[in-house]
Amino acid sequence: MFWFFVSAVLLLFALRYRYPYFIKEANYVCRVALAGYRMTKYIKTKPFYTLVDRFLDSVQKNPHKAFIRFQDKTYSYEQSDKQSNKIARSLLKHADLHEGDTVALLLGNEPMFLWIWLALAKIGCSAALLNHNIRSKSLLHCFTCCGANVLIAAAELQDAVEEVLPALREQGISVYILTDHVTTEGMRSLTDKIKLASDEPVPADLRANISFSSPAAYIYTSGTTGLPKAAVITYRRLWAIALFQSICGVKSDDVVYVCLPLYHSSGFGVGFGGAIDRGATVVLRSKFSSSQFWDDCRKYNVTVIQYIGETMRYLCNTPKRVSDQVHNVRMAIGNGIRPEVWRTFISRFGHVDIKEFYGSTEGTLGFVNYAGKIGAVGRVNSFHKKMFPYSLVKFDHEQEEPVRNANGFCIEVAKGETGLLVSRITQKTQFSGYARDPKQTEKKKLYNVFEKGDVYFNSGDLFRTDHENFIYFQDRVGDTFRWKGENVSTNEVSDILTMATSIEEANVYGVTIPGYEGRIGMATITLKNDHQFECDGIFSHVTTYLPSYARPRFIRIQDGLAVTCTFKQLKGKLVEEGFNPAAITDPLFILDETVKSYRPLTHDIYQSILDGHFRL
Repeated sequence: MFWFFVSAVLLLFALRYRYPYFIKEANYVCRVALAGYRMTKYIKTKPFYTLVDRFLDSVQKNPHKAFIRFQDKTYSYEQSDKQSNKIARSLLKHADLHEGDTVALLLGNEPMFLWIWLALAKIGCSAALLNHNIRSKSLLHCFTCCGANVLIAAAELQDAVEEVLPALREQGISVYILTDHVTTEGMRSLTDKIKLASDEPVPADLRANISFSSPAAYIYTSGTTGLPKAAVITYRRLWAIALFQSICGVKSDDVVYVCLPLYHSSGFGVGFGGAIDRGATVVLRSKFSSSQFWDDCRKYNVTVIQYIGETMRYLCNTPKRVSDQVHNVRMAIGNGIRPEVWRTFISRFGHVDIKEFYGSTEGTLGFVNYAGKIGAVGRVNSFHKKMFPYSLVKFDHEQEEPVRNANGFCIEVAKGETGLLVSRITQKTQFSGYARDPKQTEKKKLYNVFEKGDVYFNSGDLFRTDHENFIYFQDRVGDTFRWKGENVSTNEVSDILTMATSIEEANVYGVTIPGYEGRIGMATITLKNDHQFECDGIFSHVTTYLPSYARPRFIRIQDGLAVTCTFKQLKGKLVEEGFNPAAITDPLFILDETVKSYRPLTHDIYQSILDGHFRL
């Protein structure tokens, strides 16, 4: 027996030496397999076992356990259940909702957001999660493309709704504001009706026809062209996102800090949905605050945090405190953290298990860095690849399409070479596409990739693998860049810019800045005849029509924009030239929030940006 034990120990050491990630990989495979088993079980259950059913099971099991903590208030699973019942009954009575209807939500991060989604799911309706930063044309577009017949907005966003109210009324849309009293014609109050409603359980037969392919939500993504698109999040897809917490190792006694927007898949699906699956507690914050982040973690005894690359950098840039490592955070789940920020974060705030991952809202697969290799988003795993078939293929940046061989098939890249991520669309890995947008849905598909008849999802993202099979995100292709955790569509920003009186054409792109994640917005424009660049007017225009992350921080003025023979705007050279006034003779301007205007970009300001003193 003794020698058996010694042999087992030696074998483990040998495995660890020969395969240093063996234990972590085995643990990961087990968790993925368990998540896959649960998913299959839920799909086969009659009626389909939804995330709402999971929530209701937690209500029965732990009714008094804290479900949501927001500011200084705590709401238990039972209280949240009853509140969602009241909302569901109010909407059934006053909004005349029926199973299969869609309701658009224009709310910030608050408990009501979560309760309304639960209420809608209980009566078989889906929710379109509108970005509360968008306005005017973009807001109306997002509302229209999801097919909603009801809009529910926060009281503080009433002005934004009033801008598009005439168009909504023309479409016969019912508009509800979360307040006790509304005087604007065409709007109705909702909170007063909720207060008077019964909190009795909502009959399950109201959602009896919901299946795993029914839409649970619509989450908006910029994609590569045009205005935001409504990605269809089916119940199957929502389960796949929600199960991610269990794959990472989150437990029921964890406290999950959600400060990312709930209109995003990370905040809503991974954070809120994952907490429901785990039966955990959600600490909800209206928005991220680097100065209050760790105080919140200590106050609420947070054990799991969410991040995007920018938020981790913000935390590392805060003044050092003696209490930096005084917290109970054991895990961080997110994406976009740079290697140097990763190292600084661990060194300063102590050992936190960072689960860096990759995944798109509408995509068919994701990666997670279960091994903890700094800089990677995951590792090539045969079990994972069998469940979710994918490849990295050669990509032609000039033509903006995959390279194909003489037989018309795509070519896999060699290890260490950058390639476009494509994932196979199968019965198990479905691509639900975009609501009411078959053209954009079709554009995300690649046919005959490796054999006749196969169909793959085009991620639009470039990756490479190293000699240890770790996977690294490299860049995005097409007309989208990412800034402050948000995808920015260059075409949408260009359209907004050319609405200005003085601007004839606009070529929008993202440029890198040392020390910052992602790319910041820049536009090269031409002016209309007999017009000058109006610094104050353009500032007012972009701040009125674009959210802060999408506003071009730099503007370059040229006499004419360079285009290809097919009249596509050329961005490559502009991106390379950046915004250095020493290298560019064209007029350059920078958006300056302190003076609420654009002003000339001088050498001193340029140096201030590089030194990190100018706020972007």
